[in-house]
Amino acid sequence: MSLHHSGRPVSPDLPTLRVAVLGAGTVGSEVLRLLSQQGSELAHRIGGRLEVIGVAVRDLARDRGAHVPAALLTEDATRLVQEADLVVEVMGGIEPARTLLLDAMAHGASVVTANKALLAQDGVSLYEAADAHGVDLYFEAAVAGAIPLVRPVRESLAGDRIQRVLGIVNGTTNFILDAMTRTGASFENALADAQQLGYAEADPTADVEGHDAAAKASILASLAFHSRVRLADVHCEGITAVSAQDITAAARMGRTIKLLSIVERIEEEGGERISARVYPALIPDHHPLASVSEAYNAVFIEAEAAGSLMFYGQGAGGAPTASAILGDVVSAARARVHGGVGPRESRYAELESIPLEELRSAFYISLTVQDRPGVLAEIAGTLSGYGISISTIHQELLDEHGEEGGHARAHIGISTHRALESAMTASLDVFSSTATVLSIDSILRIEGE
Repeated sequence: MSLHHSGRPVSPDLPTLRVAVLGAGTVGSEVLRLLSQQGSELAHRIGGRLEVIGVAVRDLARDRGAHVPAALLTEDATRLVQEADLVVEVMGGIEPARTLLLDAMAHGASVVTANKALLAQDGVSLYEAADAHGVDLYFEAAVAGAIPLVRPVRESLAGDRIQRVLGIVNGTTNFILDAMTRTGASFENALADAQQLGYAEADPTADVEGHDAAAKASILASLAFHSRVRLADVHCEGITAVSAQDITAAARMGRTIKLLSIVERIEEEGGERISARVYPALIPDHHPLASVSEAYNAVFIEAEAAGSLMFYGQGAGGAPTASAILGDVVSAARARVHGGVGPRESRYAELESIPLEELRSAFYISLTVQDRPGVLAEIAGTLSGYGISISTIHQELLDEHGEEGGHARAHIGISTHRALESAMTASLDVFSSTATVLSIDSILRIEGE
């Protein structure tokens, strides 16, 4: 399929680049649609024509729509990548994607991928293969869908010093938390709505447990801080424990709960380390990220010279993701036509990751306690003993008589000033072992202040 039939005529003298597409699902079919519809314009931008030589799929019999010609379908992905100049990988998963991309690069093909899980888990082998074989590796679509983020971080801000990246990079979890905030729904009901509307998969584990966002945090940290940050280096918590009570408490404090991916440079005596973490957190309603609704993504970057920058848009979906992929295709194809290579891996800094327990955070703690004299003093004393200072306390009586004639119960919501994570962990251990605290209902961090 030669992609030059739309728009201005394309000179037959232009070189032709052979394109292999791995995967023809929602994103893959949109990539093929855009390649077909914009073929002439892309040829003019690149200085060469793109010809799709095949589309690797697992099931040849499945109907994939008008934009995926049956004549291009093949189950022989290995042969396909060995014949291509440019491979677009949208099949997902670790294997066989990793083996196919390494094989493609070994045979001289540049690679465009949207596979954040593969990049986070084994990006090193891909970077090294690209360097060894003198080809390009592009992955704009792997972090925030249509939002241009990878290129600004590794190119536009290459002359700056990024201090912190704070972002909402998973549309499913943002849709769920936004629905809980707007309607008062429980997590379970909001998730069910997200699945019905197609925002969440039948198995939503990767999204709601934070794994998807953690993979993206690994990529962002590696780019921003010129260091290799493994997926194992990213602290990861999901949103399954966020309750309607937490949403109400956040609103009472003028805050909103969002699942955040945070990567930052931690300056210390004698050097610096980096932190990469994902967890639900309370942010002030006036923070730019607080107003990000539904399935949208947004990323807030703090750089030394550029100051604060915000990137906002659709972080998933067939057409938005395909838009980012096509941008990479143009870049990789231009390099092949005109010579040279694109950006390489930058890891000169080799900064170490700092364990979560050594970080300082502000917290919100929700406790169910016995309602009797001295309880607040006991809790405050425990926190103070570990160097944790209380910012605000909200107390609410749950019942006057308790269960089976026991003490009355009360709910206490406490927000703290910044303290060591290890100190908060120690305090929670004490609360778990005392009869005064009946349950630790939630523990959330406070960010963006």
